[in-house]
Amino acid sequence: MKNINFLFLAITLFLASCGGDKTETTGTETPATAATTTISVKGSDTVLPVSQKEAEEFMKANAGSAITVVGGGSGTGITALMDNSTDVCMSSRELKTDEKLKFQGKAIEVKEVVIGYDALSVIVHPENKVAQLTREQLEKIFTGEIKNWKEVGGADAQIVAYSRESSSGTYEFFKEHVMDKKNYATNVLNMPATGAIVQSISQTKGAIGYVGLAYLTEGVKAISVSYDAGKTFVAPSVEGAKDKSYPIARAMYYFYDAKNEAKVKSFVDYVMSDAGQKNVADAGYVPVK
Repeated sequence: MKNINFLFLAITLFLASCGGDKTETTGTETPATAATTTISVKGSDTVLPVSQKEAEEFMKANAGSAITVVGGGSGTGITALMDNSTDVCMSSRELKTDEKLKFQGKAIEVKEVVIGYDALSVIVHPENKVAQLTREQLEKIFTGEIKNWKEVGGADAQIVAYSRESSSGTYEFFKEHVMDKKNYATNVLNMPATGAIVQSISQTKGAIGYVGLAYLTEGVKAISVSYDAGKTFVAPSVEGAKDKSYPIARAMYYFYDAKNEAKVKSFVDYVMSDAGQKNVADAGYVPVK
């Protein structure tokens, strides 16, 4: 009887030890599978497509990493960086003087990285026979001075102009470099996202707007632009942005707080690597190198 009791006790202890080992192993596995790199990226819709691609490929190559990418406009991303609610800000424009002063006031040292270049593209409906416009004509269209397509060689039809919202870096860039810093007309339709502009113009024959090069589709037509009063017209393209023959080329930026450099460095370094720069090209933009 004593032998039987001893055997029963031994089996019980063995089973208990197995159960204890299982619980302990599960506990140690959880941290191993948790994300080792968690980074938030927010801002420019122009930079959004390439950042989504960069994040996807980075996570494939770095098991356990987690990167969230959200658009909304350069201004939205810059504000988020000021409020410490994003790790990396995507921007299609440089920081303004007042923004730099606000960062200084918050004791935030902003690191700036140019990740690629874009050819800002003016688009119309595919059936619009207008194929080229001068900078001056574009200025007059978006300030409301030119209201009908017949005034620029097109059909007798009202011009419907689309723009991004004021929080967009593209909105700011277009205003400064195309409209000579003049104000948009009150009847210009402001859209919350670049994709919404593309969709609206593809469905509206009298429409005109502007988007990043990566957003060009068969549903819209990109027109050639002249910055020498009509002597030379150049269509938006990767080549035109690369050799600077296209007049509305611009840089695409990442901004981040220097205090977070250790956290974001691996991702930013990847974006600037050969593999990351290939993603920039694959997205339809111009790599830095």
